[in-house]
Amino acid sequence: MTEPFIQLKDIYKRYGTGEAAFDALKGVSLDIERGEFLAVMGPSGSGKSTTMNIIGALDSPTRGEYLFEGLHVEELTRDERALLRRQYMGFVFQGFNLLPRTTALENVELPLLYRGVPAKERHEMAREALKRVGLSAWESHTPAELSGGQQQRVAIARAIVTHPLLLLADEPTGSLDSQRSLEIMQLLSDLNRDEGITIVLVTHEPDMAAFAKRRIRFVDGAIESDTRTLEVSDAR
Repeated sequence: MTEPFIQLKDIYKRYGTGEAAFDALKGVSLDIERGEFLAVMGPSGSGKSTTMNIIGALDSPTRGEYLFEGLHVEELTRDERALLRRQYMGFVFQGFNLLPRTTALENVELPLLYRGVPAKERHEMAREALKRVGLSAWESHTPAELSGGQQQRVAIARAIVTHPLLLLADEPTGSLDSQRSLEIMQLLSDLNRDEGITIVLVTHEPDMAAFAKRRIRFVDGAIESDTRTLEVSDAR
């Protein structure tokens, strides 16, 4: 029997010390298989963002084990975690995080630049990623010349240009209207289905979580519920 793609084993995360200490996670255990589309939900302060940061190797647990394809991430140095993120993960955030004076194509190329990919190959890969998100005609436009939905598509293209195994999306529709939100979620759903990218989505919106095949709800630093659906809701 093969091991799960991602394993969190009895994860605790404490911030601060003494009387100011706060336990953000209290013994979280979670297995995620390759190719899953998982939504993480819960009220503010429930532990969902802390869990996302640990899965994304942006933070380390106070205790417990985190295995990424059998690799003990909690034992890695800061530089080793950065390498893991660069090689195997993509990130999408609510605020887009695009460079304002840089074209869509150049924004998408950034992760490849950090990897040292030659310019010609970099341009080709970035163009292919923009095509995948439906923005081939917008590659020379700066963020100021794009709508919010288009900017988030550029951010998604940047996240997938390296062909990551794992895509982490933290409230990716939080700055968008309802129609653009549905378009972004449909795009993520298509990427999960067509390319097999494992997606972990943090959201407080049930309509957005409905696109996921599995929904985890956090309350007070622990998993309250873990539900799966056989069919992804089609909100088009």
